[in-house]
Amino acid sequence: MFVEVHVIQNYALSNLNRDDTGAPKTCDFGGARRARISSQCLKRAVRTYFREEEVLPSNQLSYRTKLLKEALVQRFTVRGMGGEEAGNLAVAVIEQLGLKLDKEKTQYLLLLGEQEIDRLAMLGLDHKDVLLGGKKSGKPDKALQTQLLAALDGGEAVDLALFGRMIADKPEKNVDAAVQMAHAFSTHAVSTEFDFYSAVDDLQRIDAEEGAGAGMLGTTLYNSACYYRYANVDVDQLRTNLGGNAAHAETAVRAFLQGMIHAVPSGKQTASAAQNPPALILVTVREKGLWSLANAFAKPIRPTGGDDLITLSGKALMAHFGQLAKMYGTDEIRYAGLATYLDLEDLPSPVVAEESVKALVDAAMGALAAAGR
Repeated sequence: MFVEVHVIQNYALSNLNRDDTGAPKTCDFGGARRARISSQCLKRAVRTYFREEEVLPSNQLSYRTKLLKEALVQRFTVRGMGGEEAGNLAVAVIEQLGLKLDKEKTQYLLLLGEQEIDRLAMLGLDHKDVLLGGKKSGKPDKALQTQLLAALDGGEAVDLALFGRMIADKPEKNVDAAVQMAHAFSTHAVSTEFDFYSAVDDLQRIDAEEGAGAGMLGTTLYNSACYYRYANVDVDQLRTNLGGNAAHAETAVRAFLQGMIHAVPSGKQTASAAQNPPALILVTVREKGLWSLANAFAKPIRPTGGDDLITLSGKALMAHFGQLAKMYGTDEIRYAGLATYLDLEDLPSPVVAEESVKALVDAAMGALAAAGR
């Protein structure tokens, strides 16, 4: 079973996801230059939303970090261990796992559930003498290493189960992502704009040698774009990642829907405040036959007459859904619901309009629960 999310979201002037030159990311699609927000950026926004908005308890979330040693030391010192001994024990745990440290950090980022880190800490405390003794002798304890590796079972971390992980040195601890997340792209052609700015030195005197001019000059880059966003969740893979716990998987799907709808990338938001919620959310629950609706915008949208860019994008999205439904059929679709403030008429079957975002999420979760029975 799959849950798909399609979003039309118009952002005001902003630079939510920039490249190595500081410019908003772009791509070519349909023969036109489009604004783009990477899938990595969007996933990060969802994961951050989970934690900041307390959508899920902290012990059901993960951390992406190189600072595993620091995290373990914190847990050891909370339990009364001295700083030097705590540091030595943390290093011993990490090395026993078969990972390497470089200047107090792991060689690459690790995605670890909070419960996984807690378990590593408890095992470290339980086997302190063996670990510190082994560190002095340089001989690994294979049985203990097996226990430590067994602790890396995902730790019921919802974001880890959704987005997966890769541990290069321990591929058996990799987790296949349950989510496919597309890069968001604008439904229309865009051009990057330059904003020249000056910063005034408040204490600079008019009669100073430099004069009363600005203390700093520079340029920033931005655009304004109406984006199409798409993602899907393989619910069966999600259940597998969560140890077969169907109830926990349903909680994860609901959290993901909330994150997809409400999470906003943080790039340069202090300077732009592009806090523009989606204009349209379409959610489908289906057995198979995933449909990205990106080709609704292969021809760039251009505002004409009295229709605005957002409304035209919504109409194009629903028209393309109707084309695919007619061509391929809708037998595999268990539910298709829409929440929007746009004036859309003649929704294609089997799409139903829900009165609110909450009603949409509730209806989708109800359909998913019914499909599982």
